[in-house]
Amino acid sequence: MPPKKKGSKAKDVKETPKNVSNEKTSNFSGCKIASALITLALAVLFYKFYNTYLITPELPKFDLDVWWGPSNNASQDKSIRPFKILFTDSMQENLRRKFEAERRATATKSLEETSRFGMNSDVVGQLFAHWRFKYKYGRRASELNKLNHYKTNVQGMDIHFIRVKPENTKNVKVLPILLLHGWPSSVRDFYDMIPLLTTPRPNYDFVFEVIAPSLPGFTYSQGSRKPGLTTYQMAIILRNLMERIGHKQFYVHGGDVGHIVGSHMATLFRDQVLGFHSTTPINLSKLAHLTLMLGSICPKCVANDLADKIYPYSDKLKFYLEESGYLHLQSTKPDTLGIVLQDSPLGLAVYIIEKYLLFTNPANKYAQDGGLNSFNQTDLLDNVLMYWNTGSITSSLRLFKEFVNNYEMEETLSRIPTSVATWGLRTKNDIIQQPDFILRWKYPNLIGTTNLDDGGHFAAFEKPAEVSDDIFKAVKSFLVKIK
Repeated sequence: MPPKKKGSKAKDVKETPKNVSNEKTSNFSGCKIASALITLALAVLFYKFYNTYLITPELPKFDLDVWWGPSNNASQDKSIRPFKILFTDSMQENLRRKFEAERRATATKSLEETSRFGMNSDVVGQLFAHWRFKYKYGRRASELNKLNHYKTNVQGMDIHFIRVKPENTKNVKVLPILLLHGWPSSVRDFYDMIPLLTTPRPNYDFVFEVIAPSLPGFTYSQGSRKPGLTTYQMAIILRNLMERIGHKQFYVHGGDVGHIVGSHMATLFRDQVLGFHSTTPINLSKLAHLTLMLGSICPKCVANDLADKIYPYSDKLKFYLEESGYLHLQSTKPDTLGIVLQDSPLGLAVYIIEKYLLFTNPANKYAQDGGLNSFNQTDLLDNVLMYWNTGSITSSLRLFKEFVNNYEMEETLSRIPTSVATWGLRTKNDIIQQPDFILRWKYPNLIGTTNLDDGGHFAAFEKPAEVSDDIFKAVKSFLVKIK
């Protein structure tokens, strides 16, 4: 290595003013880029949030005459035909053979004296014995035919409906009301309500003419021969049914799936639906669900008097996850599940009735009888027989897959407010509870709500007097609002 020259110094790296300036400029440029990226990301997130949760979509246009039958039949029979419910000898003989096979089968005893693993085997035995020895088919058919049944072809499907007009109409107006059931229920849910709605009562200057259809694909109404028949399509079909009967304007009551169909009717046909009453008063929009989730931070701030029914949200979510497995099955493989259920009448009964017991009161799964003894078993079996006799469990299950397949449109309709006068009846043990301010996002003309101290999800079946009283009270308020 050559010696250093005299006076020379080793070159050290030094921060000159120029270097510092360049570094500051570089850091500043990096901050600007990072800030721009963060701002862009926030803008994208806000736009997505706004577009997903806040913006009100335009009301879609639908074909009101979609043909759901096997072919485009120009000679559609539009007549309204009387109909009778029949429990035929061949059906009863088929049931006897099935029952004998099920009686001989080896039964698996439940693990505990509860229904936490599903319906308790002792409860199943009790139900099976009642069906075999106490259910009188001829007597039940006569009872079910006390109301007037009809069928008419709407958009390629024979739609079944009950129609009952009031007998004493002196000094009262007759208002048409459409009653919409859910799943796994049927028009059987309304049998105790209909006489109450069609009988004039003091302090009311109106009474109802009741039209209670079987939803398309449910029990005595035909199902579609092609995919796409979801809840908003059912809303169109049932509106067309009401026009076929002769009612351009009418009131609507619904619960469970019937609430969704009725809500769509109020959204799509707001000039025809005079008022909407629901025993499942919920807003199905994403914003409603998000608000309830965030409300866990301060339940009283969001839910007020309903806080103990909605929160802790984690407990409600746990219950929903545990008890909603059937929804996943029905929204993915409805036909496979339908074959299994239609093969066993007792299996079908257990599958359907368990929903009534559990959703009437979640605590029933911890009871020894599962809640069965709080119901009239014959009434429960009437509903099961309607599905079994028509072989319609599969077509009813398809609605859940159709709902998922058409969820984008379902979500769009849930975000479009309807001006139709609305009233909600909440029961103590219903699956989903929402405060009034959330309901008003969807139903800005929410006239009122009623909160019952008991009752569950199938309110029309369980509490017919209370639901009928509430419908009268709601419609009276609707009429006052119009005046």
